[in-house]
Amino acid sequence: MSAGTPKSLPSSGQKSIQDISHPLSAEDSVLTPSPDIGNTTSSIGEKDLSLPNGTPVDTSSPASSSSLLNRLQLDDDLDGETRDLFVTVDDPKKHVSTMETYITYRVSTKTTRTEFDLPEYSVRRRYQDFDWLRIKLEESQPTHLIPPLPEKFVMKGVVDRFSEEFVETRRKALDKFLKRVADHPVLSFNEHFNVFLSAKDLNAYKRQGLALLTKMGESVKYVTGGYKLRSRPLEFAAMGDYLDVFTQKLGTIDRIAQRIIKEQSEYLVELREYGPVYSGWASSEGDLQEPLEGVSGCIANCSTALEELTEDMSEDFLPVLREYVLYIESMKNVLKKRDQVQAEYEAKLEAVAFRKEERTGVPTDVEKCQDRVECFNADLKADWDRWQNNKRQDFRQLLTGMADKNIQYYEKCLAAWESIIPLLQDKQDAKTDTN
Repeated sequence: MSAGTPKSLPSSGQKSIQDISHPLSAEDSVLTPSPDIGNTTSSIGEKDLSLPNGTPVDTSSPASSSSLLNRLQLDDDLDGETRDLFVTVDDPKKHVSTMETYITYRVSTKTTRTEFDLPEYSVRRRYQDFDWLRIKLEESQPTHLIPPLPEKFVMKGVVDRFSEEFVETRRKALDKFLKRVADHPVLSFNEHFNVFLSAKDLNAYKRQGLALLTKMGESVKYVTGGYKLRSRPLEFAAMGDYLDVFTQKLGTIDRIAQRIIKEQSEYLVELREYGPVYSGWASSEGDLQEPLEGVSGCIANCSTALEELTEDMSEDFLPVLREYVLYIESMKNVLKKRDQVQAEYEAKLEAVAFRKEERTGVPTDVEKCQDRVECFNADLKADWDRWQNNKRQDFRQLLTGMADKNIQYYEKCLAAWESIIPLLQDKQDAKTDTN
């Protein structure tokens, strides 16, 4: 059963756009901070809770934080970073036709780059358009790490791919994908990316089959698999080992997080059955009616807080884990391509060494192959450093948000239970005065 059109979220305010030099013209590229994971402040603390008798529940606690994210400044953030390309994905819409049903997203662009004819664009794209862009980026920029897209098929635990929750989760992932590409000093100048952001009719370009591969792209694309690498250089071998360990860690965290969400959901069912028992009991207990209704209200408030905590974990925490699992796969693919180019270079060197013909220097094809290896190594190292920087920022924000949401959850529950203490004390004092 399909849900209604999901509500679009307001995009974050854009910084002022200033002219800057082409990043490729500089000797040292500046790492661009990763896009925000999203507003990770829990909505639990934003709602006022009250008991059935009207007693307000105070959720502020002087001994703890009401919002870690509002007080913690990540030292990795680069304040004053000048950008000249801003991309936002929002406003998902459902389209129903006789042939298919699909979702499109609005892609808004603001830029001062001369490669664009206009300073602003607004186009609509569906998932397969994003997939086309990523394939083109891989073909034309084989030496670079291409950010991952969310899985094409329904994500784990999601049944209806047209549900508001699924569409919003995908929108966030697509928005992050484009922001990562826009922040890259090389990928953001790719002509396919320009077409994706500006073309009103993207299908026309797809039909033309634009082949805008760079010389490096062509040379790497047609490398055969007949070359075998002797050994991967130590620095790249260390990258592969790190990715293997990181994959295992993410897999373990994901499995445990899935279990926690399942147990929280089961506990939530029990709480929703538990609270009404006290309200039903209160109807037959005159002296205890108010305290019993207060307990029932506390349980209801705790249920609401737990539900929001579980939703935050499902919608904010798990998607980041899945994104980085896909990121690891992308990085491993780039490493394999680098190995193929190096293997080709080693094979050609061996062929030259075995020839007993007179040589005045290294053959041109060997020199070109060596240039490809060096270019691949430089691009991969730069992207690795950029990826590590983004990963550090993403996970610090993610873990800070998780801590903040858990603190707010327990503050909410603590305040709810503390608020019924006066009700119990009032009854006890009244009984003492009667005696």
